[in-house]
Amino acid sequence: MAITFSHSTDGIDWLELEALYRAAPLGNKSAESLKTVFSNSRYCCFAQEEGNLVGVGRALADGADCSYICDVAVLPSHQGTGVGKEIVAQLVALSRGHRKIILYSVPGKEAFYARFGFQKMLTAMAIFADQKQAMEIGYLDTTEPETDCTRR
Repeated sequence: MAITFSHSTDGIDWLELEALYRAAPLGNKSAESLKTVFSNSRYCCFAQEEGNLVGVGRALADGADCSYICDVAVLPSHQGTGVGKEIVAQLVALSRGHRKIILYSVPGKEAFYARFGFQKMLTAMAIFADQKQAMEIGYLDTTEPETDCTRR
């Protein structure tokens, strides 16, 4: 069974994509929210087998300075088959020409992305809607950053 890749949101079943994210597992993201974020992304990559979504990824990009690859997810049945690798490769290729390509990874998957040339950033920071949960999952460093008030 051949995997086909497309870059258009036309014809995407957003409920199917919602189920893919839960199965991957990449969290509970509503169909409505996924439609919004994918429709607002400059680049998308959808992997399908016999018309069914098996993998996906997207990149927010401004066309010159920065492209941010995120939300790469593959069904467990297709993990380790090269689908995720191809999605990331296509998003990186689409993002070429930007001064920097940034990627946000699930903790523990850094080695997978390092194969594409991604390296850990020392200065990346984030504000999450649920900071405590983000720390528990491993997205945030639990040490306090130095501020003007703590520097003496």
